[in-house]
Amino acid sequence: MKRLRRVKIVATLGPASNDEATIEKLARAGADVFRINMSHASHELLKQTVGFIRNVEARLHHPIGILVDLQGPKLRVGRFAEGAVQLVAGGKFTLDSSEAPGTAERVFLPHPEILESVSVGDRLLLDDGKLQLRATKVGGGQVETEVIYGGKLSDKKGVSLPDTLLPMGALTEKDHADLLKGLEAEADWIAVSFVQRPEDIIDIRKIVQGRAGVMAKIEKPQAVERLEEIIKLCDAFMVARGDLGVEMPLEQVPGLQKRMIRIARRYGKPVVVATQMLESMITSPVPTRAEVSDVSIAVFEGADAVMLSAESASGQYPVEAVAMMNKVAVAVEGDPNYRGIIRAQAAEPEATAADAISAATRQVAETLDLAAIVTYTSSGSTAIRAARERPSKPILALSPNLRTVRRLSVVWGIHCVESPDAVNLEDMVDRACVIAYNEGLARPGDRIAITAGIPLGTPGATNMLRIAFVRQDGAGSS
Repeated sequence: MKRLRRVKIVATLGPASNDEATIEKLARAGADVFRINMSHASHELLKQTVGFIRNVEARLHHPIGILVDLQGPKLRVGRFAEGAVQLVAGGKFTLDSSEAPGTAERVFLPHPEILESVSVGDRLLLDDGKLQLRATKVGGGQVETEVIYGGKLSDKKGVSLPDTLLPMGALTEKDHADLLKGLEAEADWIAVSFVQRPEDIIDIRKIVQGRAGVMAKIEKPQAVERLEEIIKLCDAFMVARGDLGVEMPLEQVPGLQKRMIRIARRYGKPVVVATQMLESMITSPVPTRAEVSDVSIAVFEGADAVMLSAESASGQYPVEAVAMMNKVAVAVEGDPNYRGIIRAQAAEPEATAADAISAATRQVAETLDLAAIVTYTSSGSTAIRAARERPSKPILALSPNLRTVRRLSVVWGIHCVESPDAVNLEDMVDRACVIAYNEGLARPGDRIAITAGIPLGTPGATNMLRIAFVRQDGAGSS
C-alpha cells in the first residue's frame, strides 16, 4: 500500500473509531499513525486497541505507527456549593487550600504547588481561557485575584498559568503507569504533555531507554522560551495549537507554527501539527474553506504530519475526515508552487558525513532524474536525514528492525519496508533495486540512488552513495 503524498496523517482513536473495522477503514483512507489519548483510555482499552491496529497492519502489509499520548498534569478548581458561580469583571475572587464548597468569592484549588508558585501580576486562565484572573495578593495558602474577563465558572474547570513556571515535572503518577503500559504494548511513540523545560524530556528518556520515540508536545509558553533546547533532546515534537492558543495570544500561534516547523527542518526532527485542523467535520461531512486552508498551510510549510483529534475520535465522520485530509495533502503537493516553497525553507546541512551525503543524494537524484532514493537504516536516522532534505523523488527506507519501520511512519516522505541487512555491497544494490521495483517506485531501465553506512548495519554511520541501474529482472547493477 503506497501513499500518493509525502506528509503523514495522524488519526486519534476514540469512541467513534476504536473498533477494528473502523481502524482498517481509517488506514485505507490515509491514516499512517494512530494516536491513543490516555486522558480517556484505560490500560485495558490501550491493550485492546493496539491489538486491533496490529491486526489491521498485518492484513494491509503496511507498517502503522502507534502514538500513546500521556495526559500530563490536569490542574482544576474544586466544586461549588451551587455547581457554578458567575464571576464579574473587576470583582475579586480567591483560590485557596480550603476544601469547603466554593462560592462566588472563593474556590478550593487542590494544587498547593500553584498556590506557592504564583506571583503578583501572574494571569490565571480558567475553562480553556474563557475566564481570566490576575493575581493581586499571594501567601498564606491562597491567591487573591482580580477578575479581568468574567463569566460562568463551574465545578472542576481547568486552570492554566501562562506566566508561572510550576515546580513539577511533566509526569504524574498516572502518566508513569500509562507510560509503562504503553512501552509494554510496544507503542512506537510516546507523546509527553505539559513539557516546560528540557529536564522533563531527560526524565522521560531515562524511563523509555530507546524503546519508543519521545515526542514533546509544545503547548506551554515556558516550552516556547526554551524551544531549541527541548527539540535537541526529543525525537520528535508536536505543535499543540489548542493549549498554545489558550496560554499565548492567539495571533502569535501561526507564526510560532512556522518557526517550529523550520526549527524541525534545521535539526532533522519530525514535527506534527495538531488541533482543530478539520474541527467542523466533527458534525459535518465537509470542512470549512478556512480549515482546508489551514491544513494546506501546514503541508506547504513542510510539516512531517498533520493530526486529527476529535474529528476521528468522537466525530460523526471519522473516515471522511481522514479521506479529506488525504485529498487536501495530495492536492497541495501537486501544486506548481509546492516545490519552490519547500526548497525555499531548506536548512543548511550540518557538518557531518550523514548530512553531507543526504544533501548530495537529493541533488544527484534530482539532477539525474533518478526514480527513487533508497536508504539502508538501522536506527532510522539515515532515513530521517534523507527526509530532512525534502527531495522531489520518493524515499524508500529499508530496515531490519520492525520497530524502526513503524517509528518512521510519522516522518515526511518515507515509504518504509522491513528487510534483512545486506550481506555485501552487491547484495545491497540488488536488494535495493528489487524492493524499489516491487514497491512500484522504479521500473526496469530506471536508476536509483542508494545510501548506507559502511560497514553495513552500523547505526548512524551513513558514509556511502551509489547509483544503481534497475535491470529487466528487477535486480540492479551499479
